[in-house]
Parts: sequence; C-alpha cells; structure tokens
Amino acid sequence: MTTNERDAPVTQGTSRAPDPAALNPQYRPPWLAPLVDNVDQVPHAYRRRVPAELLTAVTGAGAAATTAAGRDAAVLVLFSGPESDQPSGRLPDDADLLLTVRAGTLRHHAGQAAFPGGAVDPGDAGPVATALREAQEETGIDPDRLHPLATLERMFIPPSGFHVVPVLAYSPDPGPVAVVDEAETALVARVPVRAFVNPENRLMVYRTGAGVRYAGPAFLLNQMLVWGFTGHVISAMLDVAGWSQPWNTEDIRDLDEAMALVRSSEEPR
Repeated sequence: MTTNERDAPVTQGTSRAPDPAALNPQYRPPWLAPLVDNVDQVPHAYRRRVPAELLTAVTGAGAAATTAAGRDAAVLVLFSGPESDQPSGRLPDDADLLLTVRAGTLRHHAGQAAFPGGAVDPGDAGPVATALREAQEETGIDPDRLHPLATLERMFIPPSGFHVVPVLAYSPDPGPVAVVDEAETALVARVPVRAFVNPENRLMVYRTGAGVRYAGPAFLLNQMLVWGFTGHVISAMLDVAGWSQPWNTEDIRDLDEAMALVRSSEEPR
C-alpha cells in the first residue's frame, strides 16, 4: 500500500480470546505504551505532514470512492522487541518494524516499500483478520506469535482506490520471515526502528500530480526508500511515540532522484 490520506474513522470491533483477530492492547510492552495509548493521535500527526491542497484533493477522492467502488484493505504494522526491560516510551536498541518491498511487476505501487497487507477477502472477520492473513501470505509469519493492539483510522489511497486500516501489533519474537511469492514481494525485512529515528536517514520526497508538486516524509535506508503512505504513517508514529529527533525537512528530493540513491547504495564498492 502506498501514498496518502484518511477518509473516515473505522470503529474497532471487539473479539473474544483466543480469536487471533482480537485487539489486546494490554500486551504492549512499556516502550510501546505512548504509541498504543495515544493511537488516536496518529491521524493528526499524519495530517500535519500532508500539504493542505493534497489533503483536500484526497479527502474529496475518498468521499467519491465511498459512494463508488472503493475497496477495503488492511496492513500490519508490526513492532518487535523486548517485552519489559525498557521504561515507558524509551526505545530499545533492538526494536524493529516489519516491512516489505513490493515486486517491480505489480500493477499498483510496484517496487515500493510497504507494510504487509492487502485487500479484504469475503471470509475475513474484519481488518485485523485481513492484516494477519495477508502478512502470513506475504512473509510467512506465524499469526499466533503476534498480539494485535489497536487499529488506526481508515485511510484512502487514491492510485489504487483502497480504503486501508493499519493494524498496530506487537511480538516479542515473531519468528522467521521471508519472501513467500516473488511475483508479489521482492524483499521482506525487520528494519530497526532506530534506522527510522536516525535524522541522517530522513528526507522529504516529492512527486508531481495534476501539475502540483506534493512532498512528504521519507526514509532512505540501505535497501529501500520508504515514502508515500508508509512513510507518512511511520513519521506520524515516531512523533506520537516521542521517538522523533530533529531532522532536515529542507532536504527535498524528486522521487526518481531518491530512488536512484537506493540503487547506488546497492552497487558493489
């Protein structure tokens, strides 16, 4: 999933244990508490980075899609790390976030870094079930090792027409992950959260749509450029959790230029 903004809040359903789709915020470790306890602040932090004209355009597109053929989807935002040896809000050195890079041959968002996830199937019991199923299909992760904690507001992604619900989850040890289907996924990685926090890895990336240049937060890592919807959500979560550090928001790169930086970092030296 990739690019921009919210449409309308989605009501969190409740399920009974041992349903793997149940939300259990009590399983959050102390270092995740500020994010989980303030998850309703994420959309506000997200919107602060979205240009006003784009916010208006996307909200309008989302409203139109609601009355037309918008598709429902969910993504898994999985944090892993120690259970209790850090004080509240203090980020452990070994905390990580699960990401994928989509295959370059896909119709939508080809080659982009994304949270694992996808479209709702008729048999899915809500967005949590969708996120867990899709993550297992894409990365081979065992859903029984995961604790879904909360859902974020629905967000609309115009290029693909998806209404996406991000599902925040935690695991002290998610087990092995890998590419399951190379036709859909090029890379699966547990990325250290400190790589996103590091100001040296942050920049703004812009692209042009309808004759207007839109810029948003991005992360330049060793094997991927995280931008668009995924970059916005991660940036907002860092702000809400209190992990953000000052970074150069004046470093604004064209999308193609930023992607070339990723490719050059992969060349043998």
